[in-house]
Amino acid sequence: MSLLTAPNQTVQANGGTTYTYRRFGKTGGTPVVFLQCFRGNIDIWDPALVDDIAAEREVILFDASGVGGSTGQVPNTVREFARDAIAFIDALALTNVDLFGFSMGGFVAQSIVLQRPYLVRRLILAGTGPEGGRDFHAWSEETRGHAYREAQDAEDLLYLFFAPSEESRAKGMEYVGRIFSRQEDRDAPTTLAVRDAQAEAIADWGIPSTTKFDRLAAIQQPTLVANGNRDILVPTSNSYLLAGHLPNAELIIYPDANHGFLFQYPHQFAGEVNRFLSAA
Repeated sequence: MSLLTAPNQTVQANGGTTYTYRRFGKTGGTPVVFLQCFRGNIDIWDPALVDDIAAEREVILFDASGVGGSTGQVPNTVREFARDAIAFIDALALTNVDLFGFSMGGFVAQSIVLQRPYLVRRLILAGTGPEGGRDFHAWSEETRGHAYREAQDAEDLLYLFFAPSEESRAKGMEYVGRIFSRQEDRDAPTTLAVRDAQAEAIADWGIPSTTKFDRLAAIQQPTLVANGNRDILVPTSNSYLLAGHLPNAELIIYPDANHGFLFQYPHQFAGEVNRFLSAA
């Protein structure tokens, strides 16, 4: 089974939200729960990346409350997004998971570990940063234009996720082709209400404050931090901050790559993820 063929499933949590999710891959180990980016739904994930991980791991991709196919009210703080993700994980009766947080999903992953430390075995933080980090509290006018556009298109994804080089943009077009290759039973698109609530959460998390970095010492789980060398949404300096403040972290930086490095190098990064998750 693939991200392109796995059925959309639903589960209802105690709070009343019915979550949409896909679950597939090799069972028997600790499942990997994926936490997605700003304005993303399940179909924003690259099947080339996820399927490679699913060959060695069970993977679970879901929509937060009010996002995509899930019901309920969209949270507007990272802490509430984390509590919402915990409610989903509890609804599946999972007591131990690995977390793969991309972008805003990486903010949420950190908050989950801090709120429920015994739930998480290992942590992957991709294209993300610590609370109070550098230069993502307010994006530039050009970046906002692409990120907040009411109806985003391929050019917006290329600008936000890929470097301006010919090689990176070509990889970006390959990624766009892959995420739109599923024709039936696609996830529901995200709404402008999702955009606005998530923008509030990102701005709140991104208020500069070096005192917030001390919280990272509480995350004892082995952590893989990765990014492109020229991330414009959560600048790459934040990945160095994470790797420097987390007690048990390793760092990978990919060349000629922007925020979506994991979609530019899907097979390479999936290999690193599988190596990391399989370590003793």
